[in-house]
Amino acid sequence: QITYREWHPVGVEEYGYAAPDPLDPDIVYGGKVTKYDRRTGQIENVSPKPLRGADVRVLRTAPVIFSPADPHTMFFAANTLWRTRDGGRNWQQISPDLSRNTWDLPASVGKYSESETAKATQRGVIYALSPSPLDANRIWAGTDDGLIHLTIDGGKHWNDVTPPQLKPWMKVSILDAGHFDAKTAYAAINTIRLDDMNPHIYRTHDAGKTWTEIVAGIPGGAAVDAVREDPKRKGLLFAGTEQQVYVSFDDGDHWQSLRLNMPVSSVRDLIIKDDDLIAATHGRGFWILDNITPLRQLDTNVARSEGFLFKPQTALRIRWNMNPDTPVPPDEPAGQNPPEGAMLDYYVGDTASGPVTIEVLDSVGKVARRYSSTDPVEPIDPMLDVPKYWARPPKGLAATPGMHRWLWDLRLPPVPNARETLPMQAVLHDTPPAKNSPWVMPGSYTVKLTVNGKTYTQELVVKMDPRVHTPLNALTQQYNSSLQVYTDILKANVALDEIALRRKSGKAGSDESQLNEIAGSPGGRFGGRGGAPGPETLNSVKAQLQQLLNLLQEADTAPTTQMSAAVADRRQALGKLLKRWSDLQTH
Repeated sequence: QITYREWHPVGVEEYGYAAPDPLDPDIVYGGKVTKYDRRTGQIENVSPKPLRGADVRVLRTAPVIFSPADPHTMFFAANTLWRTRDGGRNWQQISPDLSRNTWDLPASVGKYSESETAKATQRGVIYALSPSPLDANRIWAGTDDGLIHLTIDGGKHWNDVTPPQLKPWMKVSILDAGHFDAKTAYAAINTIRLDDMNPHIYRTHDAGKTWTEIVAGIPGGAAVDAVREDPKRKGLLFAGTEQQVYVSFDDGDHWQSLRLNMPVSSVRDLIIKDDDLIAATHGRGFWILDNITPLRQLDTNVARSEGFLFKPQTALRIRWNMNPDTPVPPDEPAGQNPPEGAMLDYYVGDTASGPVTIEVLDSVGKVARRYSSTDPVEPIDPMLDVPKYWARPPKGLAATPGMHRWLWDLRLPPVPNARETLPMQAVLHDTPPAKNSPWVMPGSYTVKLTVNGKTYTQELVVKMDPRVHTPLNALTQQYNSSLQVYTDILKANVALDEIALRRKSGKAGSDESQLNEIAGSPGGRFGGRGGAPGPETLNSVKAQLQQLLNLLQEADTAPTTQMSAAVADRRQALGKLLKRWSDLQTH
């Protein structure tokens, strides 16, 4: 979970922009303008106008934005635009006042039209700012009184490129400069101050000479607050309205809902971070749609196919929350982490029938994991030693028509017949069983999807947690040692199954005492704790090996000398017991 432990203040006003320095993540700038240094905890005012005069107007949500084309350059927008290249030590004003000189009061002002505060006067500010990611000198600026300006020379000259449909009191809520064409931009226009709750989004491909309104598919009454272009797929757009999120696959010509499980919320901004779409709501909430790579690949050919396997995003070996504390109380607010493991997205067409299977193969073609829609869905273990409501509900691989997501936990198949336990760091209704099999090695894997008898393949790349810098040879040592122990546990399981079958068949006879010495007494299926005293049996040694496997997999490091010694000792003990069983079968 994402709890209070992951959050810390950065010295920014609660409603202001937060702009982390792209060259120093310990520095965060905020509205009007503050500079926070995480190393010292100090907050410095670096505003271009420490004492604002009548010529400076600043909104409480004044933009503070770094140039995506030049990480040394930061902008601050008031009614004029300011630029700094040294973290606010020095500023340069690079625009005149970009707001309207004056305007007539709209009818929506109503009874307040005679009040002092409603008098027509220059009061606008730059509300939306979008430096181009393709050209450091190209900057789009939109005001809260309905104007859009563009400079292509770093602020030396500004052109009014306002769409003719924009009127005073229309607010340019968000501007987004094109990621594939410097002359492209998108503008979200909020018109609720004119009692107009209809959506308004505009698009230009010629540097503002002409604009096209693009709202087909967004219903009336859904005023728009945000629009963003995906930086990786041209023509993929996202919009935030007063109710939900919308998506367009054709550059805004057509829109459809992307609300999914999100409640009705006023979506005031959107951002695409790597492969995730983040929505900020007016209810002070953040919602994240993890892994939008399927949206980047989706087209009409996919929708018409019998099946399709989307190319997976790179999977990271990120460990489950390692905090050993007891769970956070269920009534304490907490955010969700992204799904752990590799997200395998696939599509099943309307005409498909029969089982669906997914196989993951390593670099030499060996199956690391296999799933089928015909696999039985095991219920939550009734012997679980904590209330079942903590456990994640089990699910099976879907074979129904539509898009589906399956998670591979980046591990080899779990040890069968193992007692199910939950880790201490549990999450209400979302705690997976404790893992009892090894992580796979980082590298390249092949994912095979079979639908309706046809197979689709994609490459999957598995990488280490970027915070982990363990050498590859150390990871290999860990994997090899873990694999040996894992294989021995499976061998012990086979022997125990054979012994149980022999007992059940009534053929143990005079061998019963030897079977007890080898396997342990009947009913001890899961074995005791790894360190428990007593005679060495298949059950007890298997339990010790499982404990060693869990310890080997606790961290991404090579085994210690003492760990390797313990592994060798327990493997030797298991070998002796397996030989006794083999000899008993032979003789």
